Amino acid sequence: MTEALCPQISALRVQWLRHLWAIGICLLISGCASLPDVRYLNTSLDAQGSPTVKTASGALPDKKAESLLAKRLRGDKIDVPRLAALEEAATGSPLIAGNELTLLIDGPQTMEAMMAAIRAAKDHVNLETYIFGNEGLGKEFADLLIEKQKEGVQVNVIYDSVGSMKTPTEFFNRLRDAGVALVEFNPINPFARFGRWKLNNRDHRKILVVDGKIAFTGGINITNEYSSGSLFGARSKNKTDLGWRDTHIRVEGPAVASFQWLFMQTWASQRNDDLTQRNYFPPLTAVGNKIVRVIASEPGSDYEVYKAYVLAMQEAKKTIHITNSYFVPDTQMIEALTGAAKRGVDVKLIFPGMSDASLVMYAGRSFYSELLAAGVRIFELQASVLHAKTAVIDGYWSTVGSTNLDMRSFLHNTEVNLIALDQAFGSIMEDAFQEDLRNSIEVLPEEWANRPSSDRLREWFARRFEYWL
Repeated sequence: MTEALCPQISALRVQWLRHLWAIGICLLISGCASLPDVRYLNTSLDAQGSPTVKTASGALPDKKAESLLAKRLRGDKIDVPRLAALEEAATGSPLIAGNELTLLIDGPQTMEAMMAAIRAAKDHVNLETYIFGNEGLGKEFADLLIEKQKEGVQVNVIYDSVGSMKTPTEFFNRLRDAGVALVEFNPINPFARFGRWKLNNRDHRKILVVDGKIAFTGGINITNEYSSGSLFGARSKNKTDLGWRDTHIRVEGPAVASFQWLFMQTWASQRNDDLTQRNYFPPLTAVGNKIVRVIASEPGSDYEVYKAYVLAMQEAKKTIHITNSYFVPDTQMIEALTGAAKRGVDVKLIFPGMSDASLVMYAGRSFYSELLAAGVRIFELQASVLHAKTAVIDGYWSTVGSTNLDMRSFLHNTEVNLIALDQAFGSIMEDAFQEDLRNSIEVLPEEWANRPSSDRLREWFARRFEYWL
């Protein structure tokens, strides 16, 4: 190794020490899993008739389901009902009709909506989050939960042990002393809970369910990074006080029960005592016309979110527009994206221009050359840290959730995404994507080919750890 490279390697060691420590621990305690072969997922699936459509009154008969889907989901040259049937075959999750969706952009709007729902709670609040911070918004959120618990509303919280490792124990003790029921997901301390130590498997979901009637999900943690918004939708905003760029969604209607079940399943997997008895599953009526699918995945499951993404890419006819904060995919997803671009689909990807996880960012950039060569257009968001995990494909299929397009989300984490099959909501998602494009800089092939050798070294180094990122 030449002396010229030594300072670069030294800088990498300082910058990525935390990442490498975590990876080293995981290598010692974990075996290697692998993603399934999905290269021909769209042609190998056996879709049985019409997709299942559930409503507040139960599943629709096939003819009524076909009529509803034909009316709402069939577009020009885009057979969305066929995609819906294939997606059900791939994931095992039914469509759920009769929902109202509200897209929430960045921290201030999301926190305001979630806290308003909590303030109005009468029966219970169930919160599942990767990070629960103790400063600023985190403390404000905790104060509200304690207030509701004192009012007689049962508050149940699941937080991830690694995600919240910087949060002092005293913070959670204060919640517990107020009567809030707490679960620490897969504790870092191997002696904190009997059973197999699963340090590498994390709960990355963000779920809030209020009174069993309103649900929230997306990419936003309960941390002070979300006290300010990004440049989204506000040209005159003070650019010196920008928060993270993220996306969440508010859900009302029958789909809320799916989020409630996921919360309760995670709770049951982590402790023996039952939740305090409350009305967790009240009768739910249709409140809107949105048809959705709730997709959940966890280590050792059937890779549901991964399959849904790849299938949608394989079936894309016009556009694939993705915004994602951590991009370290496998070869098959790269093939799905490049294959779409080669057959004339407009493939645009927005990734971070700056990141809180530089090792992941450089690993993602190691894929740029292959993508650009196939005609995929890549953009990097400026000014704010990008943390959103969203996509809109062909204007009909869109998703908001916790899942990053990386091996960690696909193999090692517990994740959740909401998929909407709706042109009107797809249009809202497309508008948000175009707004992010205006705040991004395109990565041009000729400029990328001339990037510094130091960046190439970082990309090569980071790529060695792609399985763990």
